[in-house]
Amino acid sequence: MTRKLETKTIIQLGLVPFTAFALKSFYSTASVNDLRWILAPTASLVELITSTHFEFESQAGYMSSDHTFLIAASCSGVNFLIISFVMLTLAKISRSWPRNIEWRFFPIAMLVAYLTTLLANTTRIVAALSFQKLEIGWLGREEIHRLEGIFVYFGFLFLLFVASERLSLRKRYPGSVLARRSLLPLAIYYAATLGIPLIGGAYRDPAFWRHSIFVFMLPLILILPFAIYCAVTNERHSGKENIGLS
Repeated sequence: MTRKLETKTIIQLGLVPFTAFALKSFYSTASVNDLRWILAPTASLVELITSTHFEFESQAGYMSSDHTFLIAASCSGVNFLIISFVMLTLAKISRSWPRNIEWRFFPIAMLVAYLTTLLANTTRIVAALSFQKLEIGWLGREEIHRLEGIFVYFGFLFLLFVASERLSLRKRYPGSVLARRSLLPLAIYYAATLGIPLIGGAYRDPAFWRHSIFVFMLPLILILPFAIYCAVTNERHSGKENIGLS
């Protein structure tokens, strides 16, 4: 029985990178026409929020009616979809270890990752439309666009993680454990946005190192208030327990 459980767990662990690699391989060669399954609902949600009409142009993307904004293949968020799926599945496996998880969790995790990606994409594009011409001091449009992307995508990834952990762990673990486990989405985000590009040779490009500063620092700034909140609430909880015992 134990051997069967271990084998199933190993297979499930192998399924996570296999799925991520398959999606990444598809995305690397996909045209905008191949990505309409994620671009079309994104464009519809942006239209609903901003009242800006978008028209699909083959091999280009969804062009705004005033021809000032294009939702192209790079706006699809497939990389975020991959990161979200990997994070959800690895978090679930680590929570259940050494027991394996139900196979049905994998399609559920993919669906949740897909829906979260639509929300994250929509938020980022709506923000980009709002800040199209914004410049702040030494921050040009490109830098603001980069900061906006990191903030939105990691913010949604972290919210997804906290929501999934709260649903599963709130009755079993204190806030301090949740704070420690929050290093998981941070590590996965760094691996995807910094580790993989470095392996691919991005270190040769000076622009990558400027970009990496933002990628490294902003998630830490976003996660810090949560860590402080967990530490404070955990201390209060411990204090109440001590009072109850005295």
